[in-house]
Amino acid sequence: MTDWSEKDLLILAFDHRASFIEKLFGIKGRLPTIEEKENIREAKQIIFEGFKLALQEKVPKEIAGLLVDEEFGSDILREAQKQGFQFAMPAEKSGQDEFDFEYDTQFSKHIQEFEPTFLKVLVRYNPESETTLNERQLQRLKELSDYLLENQRPFLFELIVPATPTQLAKLDGSKEKYDTQLRPQLMVESMKQIQNHGIEPTIWKLEGVEKPEAAKKVVAQAQSNNRKAGVITLGRGESKEKVQEWLKVGATIPGIIGFAVGRTIFWEPLVEYRNKTLNRKQTAEKIAQTYIEFVELWQTQKKSEHP
Repeated sequence: MTDWSEKDLLILAFDHRASFIEKLFGIKGRLPTIEEKENIREAKQIIFEGFKLALQEKVPKEIAGLLVDEEFGSDILREAQKQGFQFAMPAEKSGQDEFDFEYDTQFSKHIQEFEPTFLKVLVRYNPESETTLNERQLQRLKELSDYLLENQRPFLFELIVPATPTQLAKLDGSKEKYDTQLRPQLMVESMKQIQNHGIEPTIWKLEGVEKPEAAKKVVAQAQSNNRKAGVITLGRGESKEKVQEWLKVGATIPGIIGFAVGRTIFWEPLVEYRNKTLNRKQTAEKIAQTYIEFVELWQTQKKSEHP
C-alpha cells in the first residue's frame, strides 16, 4: 500500500448529506421529493465540474482528491473511477452523533462496487463522553478497520471532538477557548484510544489547530509506534480566513499532508446559484477558483518551509 505519511493529498469534500438537505435546500422533518433529490444531485455535479475545471487549469491530478457520497453522487463516483481521480466515499450514516454504518453489514458490497481510493468515516468522539457510547462506536469501527486492512484499502478517518457540556462550562461556555485550550489535547487522547482499540487509519482527517506545537503532537500520535499515517486538515465550514490560518500551520509540519475542505469552498457559490445570481458555469468557476486558492496557499507555504 502507498505510504501516505508524506504524499500530498488536497481534497475537495462534498459528501455532505443532512446539512445539504436541511441548510442548503431547507428540507426539514421529511425526506426530499424526487425533484428535490435531482436538485441535490445537480448541486453535487456542479461542485464536481468545479473540481475538474481546477484540475484543467492548475491543480496537479496526482495531489488532488474528491470526497462525495453514494446517495447523491453515485454518477460522480463512477466517473471519478473512470478518470483515474483519487476519490473517497463515506461509510457512515449522515447527521448522527453516534457512528453507525450507512448500509449496515452490507458496507463491503458498496466499497467493492465503486472501488474508492479511500474509504471515509466521520466519527464524533470525545474521550470524556459516555463510556458505553464510545465503546459501541469503537466496536463498529474495529470491524471496518479489520476489513480495510485485510483488503488493503486505505482508511480515511475524520475525527471530530465535540465539547461536552462540562468541558464547555469550565471554559465559560467559550467555543473559541475550547478550540485553542482543550481540543488539541483531547484530539490526541481520542486518537490514542482509537488506535489502542486496534483501529488503524491510513489518513487522519482532523480539525485544525492554532499552534505548531499542538500540530506536532497530533502527528506524533498518528505516527506512533512507526505507523505510516498521514494527517489532513478539515475545513469544518469555517471562514476562508480561519481555514487559511489552519493550512498555514499544517503546511509547516512534516506528516500533515494536506487538507479536505468543502463548505468553505462550495457553499456560497451554491447559495448564489440557488438564488439565480450565478449561472451554472459561473458557479463551477467560482468553486474551482477557491479550491485553486487553497491548493496554491498550501504549495506556497510548504515551499517556504521546505524549499
